[in-house]
Amino acid sequence: MHPEERQSKVEAYLHKAEFASLEELASHVGVSVSTVRRDVSVLEEKKVLRRTHGGARTLQPKTDEFVFNVRDTHQVAEKEAIGEACAALIQPGQNVIMDGGTTCFHVAKRLGDKVAQIITSSLPVANFFSASNRHEVHLSGGVIYPRLGVLVGPHAVDTFSRMHADVAILSGSGLSEDGIYNSHALLVDIQRAMIAGAAKVIFCFDHTKIGRRSTFFVCDFSEIDIVVTDAGAPASLVEQLRARGLEVVVAPLPA
Repeated sequence: MHPEERQSKVEAYLHKAEFASLEELASHVGVSVSTVRRDVSVLEEKKVLRRTHGGARTLQPKTDEFVFNVRDTHQVAEKEAIGEACAALIQPGQNVIMDGGTTCFHVAKRLGDKVAQIITSSLPVANFFSASNRHEVHLSGGVIYPRLGVLVGPHAVDTFSRMHADVAILSGSGLSEDGIYNSHALLVDIQRAMIAGAAKVIFCFDHTKIGRRSTFFVCDFSEIDIVVTDAGAPASLVEQLRARGLEVVVAPLPA
């Protein structure tokens, strides 16, 4: 494959994914990491992308889908209801892993003094608890991805691979009949490490994500224990999940 063709594939992939590790790009293009590293350097000189530690990000993000502050203005009532319902599932003294979704942030705001330790890759979650002298916050390593408000990359994955918690609270971009999906490839490996490191796994989805497949598959339902959603979720799919033995908590919306 000619360098120009490889670089075109790298550019196209980043336009879709917005952020990717060198390993991810090398796998997509079908070349070695050292080769794709050179291609990334060329594309940075052309001002097509920006290199990061271990990866690259596009300079022209296509949408606001991943911007934390923008996403946090969507389905606010639903997220608040889900946050309340999910926080009620946490027992006093439990240690909790939390990912960077905006719905998880609404859970974090309602945990109060129930939890002693929070392990997270989310900058907003870490910042929320940082002023408290009652909580111990473990923030993962990794590369700061400002649009997502999270730390990503191999260091973030390694953090969660070496830690254990009573509960992991996560969110995603879609829940379909076959499992959980996310829109961003860099979050998938982190979420899988979070799942592996927790005794109980809770996924929170507002109703707009239920019945939806997104770009990247995270896990099937055998990996999770509870789904928390809102009253707008399709009743038929909720019943399908319950018939499979999955606990589904439907948070009522305020009148």
